[in-house]
Amino acid sequence: MIPKGIGNPRVVHRFVILLAFATFVMFSVWVVVTNYVQAPPGDFEVRQGDILLGDQKYAEALERFNAALAASPDHRGALMGRALVFLQTQRHDEAEAELTYLIDYLGKNLVPDDITGYGAYAAAYSNRGILYDRQGKYEKALADYVQALKIDPGAVDGPGIVDKIIYGISHPATVRDRAIYLQQQLALPEDKRLLRLPEEDARQRMYKPY
Repeated sequence: MIPKGIGNPRVVHRFVILLAFATFVMFSVWVVVTNYVQAPPGDFEVRQGDILLGDQKYAEALERFNAALAASPDHRGALMGRALVFLQTQRHDEAEAELTYLIDYLGKNLVPDDITGYGAYAAAYSNRGILYDRQGKYEKALADYVQALKIDPGAVDGPGIVDKIIYGISHPATVRDRAIYLQQQLALPEDKRLLRLPEEDARQRMYKPY
C-alpha cells in the first residue's frame, strides 16, 4: 500500500529537500571526522594556526604551531608557520633561524617523489629571501630567490586565482619578478641602484604552511 500523501508533489518536494539537507550534514561530518582522525599528527593544529595567522592573531597562531610540533616534531608546516609568525612580528633573528633549520631539515630528508615537500623547500627559501630583502641584505635575498626557483618554480613563481582572492592583490609580485629586478640593480654601480620599492615590496606575498 502506498503511504497516504506520498503522491502529493508538496510532500515529495519537502522530502527531497530534507533528504538533501541530511546528506549535506552527514557529508560535512564525515569530512571533519576524516580530516581530524585520519590526518597525520600535527596537520589539524597547523590548519588552525594557518587560519589564525591569516587573521593576524599571531600569539594564538604560534601556540597552535607549537602544539603541532609537540604532536609531530619537525612538522614542516608548523616550522613554516612559526617562521611566518616571527617574520610578521619583526622577530627577524628567530625567523631566520627557523627558516634555516627548515631548509636544512628538508634538504636532508626529502625523497624524490615528495612533490609537496619540494614545494615547501622552495617556499622556505623564498620566505627567507623575503626576510633578507626586508633587512636590506639584497645579495642574500637574491641567492635565496634563485635557489627557490631552481627547486620548484611552479610553487613560488606566480599565484593563482585563489591566492589573488586570499591576499586581495590583483597582481602580487612573484619571486621571479623580484629576483630579476634585484639582479639588474645589483649589476649597476652602487650609486645608481634603486633596491627598495615600497609599492612593489608591499605586493610581495609570503608562502604559507604546507
